[in-house]
Amino acid sequence: MATASAEAGDWRELPLFLWLSPAFPVGSFAYSHGLEWAVEAGDVVDAGSLREWLADLAAFGAPRADAVLFAAAHRAVEAEDWRSLNEVNELAIALAGSAERRLETTAQGGAFRLAARAAWDCEALARVPQRGDAIAYPIAVAAAAAGHGMARERAAQAFVVGLFANLVSAAVRLSVIGQTDGQRVLAGILRDASAMARAAAGATLEDLGASAFRSDIAAMRHETQYSRLFRS
Repeated sequence: MATASAEAGDWRELPLFLWLSPAFPVGSFAYSHGLEWAVEAGDVVDAGSLREWLADLAAFGAPRADAVLFAAAHRAVEAEDWRSLNEVNELAIALAGSAERRLETTAQGGAFRLAARAAWDCEALARVPQRGDAIAYPIAVAAAAAGHGMARERAAQAFVVGLFANLVSAAVRLSVIGQTDGQRVLAGILRDASAMARAAAGATLEDLGASAFRSDIAAMRHETQYSRLFRS
């Protein structure tokens, strides 16, 4: 029985590998989270500066806030508190610091919800959003993860690693680094990202906060950048 139970638990979280892969149809390849402007401005020019940019995001930026919101949404689903789930979703959208950040989170969130409901439907995905049709990306993934009984900390870690993997992929496509350096950067940031996700899994909305102002400025400046590959 113990072996069968362990196998069931292992299988339960396997969909995370699919949901957070580049093949899942959320359009994550179209977004750089302001990184494209940071490259244009000369803030990110090589593997070292990219590593520093990502480390700051892990400690002070929107990915940390997204992880805290992810955990709050996961807890709301576990408690079947649909009102709180929708309130967290509204907060996540309201906290987007620019028009493109809002587009980034709601476009991916909506696409994730649509694809997940087609193949991995659960009550939580049907319960949010209750007003309008906008759903933030971390809330959509958290609702699906909790709705399928996935552990909060492990799901949050997978979500955060997916965010940083997408940023490194954007840097590769911007020709800031090559693919090998991209893997080195990911290996270097993995411990920071994992620690941030673990802390966020036990955090509450009272722990929300960010001070990565250069990243916020990058997202705003990107809106009027002359030449662009990405939508954010």
